[in-house]
Amino acid sequence: MNAGLEVVSANMIDLLRYQSSTGGQVDKEAASTWLSLRSMVPSLDRVAVTPGAHATILPILMRLTKPGDTILSESITYPGFLRIAARLGVNVVGVPEDLDGVLPDALEYAIKTTGAKALYLNPTLNNPTTRTIPLQRRQAIATIIARHGTRLIEDDAYGFLPQNPPAPIAVFAPDLVWHIGGLAKCIGAGLRVAFTVAPGRGDALNLAQDLKTTAVMPSPLSMALATRWIVDGTADSIRRFIREETAARQSIATEILSDFDYEASENAFNVWLKLPETYGRAEVIGQMVGSGIGLMPSDAFTVSGHPSESIRVCLGGQISRDRLRLGLELLAHIISN
Repeated sequence: MNAGLEVVSANMIDLLRYQSSTGGQVDKEAASTWLSLRSMVPSLDRVAVTPGAHATILPILMRLTKPGDTILSESITYPGFLRIAARLGVNVVGVPEDLDGVLPDALEYAIKTTGAKALYLNPTLNNPTTRTIPLQRRQAIATIIARHGTRLIEDDAYGFLPQNPPAPIAVFAPDLVWHIGGLAKCIGAGLRVAFTVAPGRGDALNLAQDLKTTAVMPSPLSMALATRWIVDGTADSIRRFIREETAARQSIATEILSDFDYEASENAFNVWLKLPETYGRAEVIGQMVGSGIGLMPSDAFTVSGHPSESIRVCLGGQISRDRLRLGLELLAHIISN
């Protein structure tokens, strides 16, 4: 990693100048190489290097919607998306789902009855439920949005982590999907770089113009570093390390939380813990203060209706495996008693 920084620093003067709002040719080529890990081979005129998933979702939503419009999502979904939609005055309607993701019939009904302008999905290792939509369900979703011409924002934040993840929905409906492959989870959140594939060349040009307004450009330093790490193999080494570390931490969680009701996946950064009805999520989180484990209540993820007695238990961050074990043991003790 440090060697990559040394190479980038040799071009420091040029990297302090204004750059393209969606990356240069060499950066897009590196992005295409990385996206090929997800079975994607888009033309470079549809690829944009963007300043992270958040900064990409914002201009896409601004382009697809206006205040008062409706967009669909999972019924339990990523809170960052919900905050962006709320800031833009966009209504979010949750689509009923099972363990395989949004239900096709429910999605079809929601598109017909809500007049939704688009659909947002976090289909691989969903934050917070850790669910991954299987291939057949992804194909069914692609068929439905194609039938109605509904645009999809596919937030593939965790898609590069599993060993054999299903192909993105963008593979089956490329002319309708905004695919965002962020690097925050598979390399590092501080990098703030995402590889975005637009539905078409015109959409990519619109995104470039919108990013000039909202973010000017991705950080040239971060972009150059990401490109270097992809070219020299460092990025893949980091990704493999994170894959191994998440599996090790999930193993610890399985050992300690086996008696409780929770959802998890081998490479997820968290578990989605369902609490006994007699125990409130706020009380559990309050008693875990100082444990070193990040906990978030279901309120932050619930699109509508009454939040369940569930919490997102983070397994990552700077906490060591030993401290994670102690924290999870304390959590199990609190719930059991």
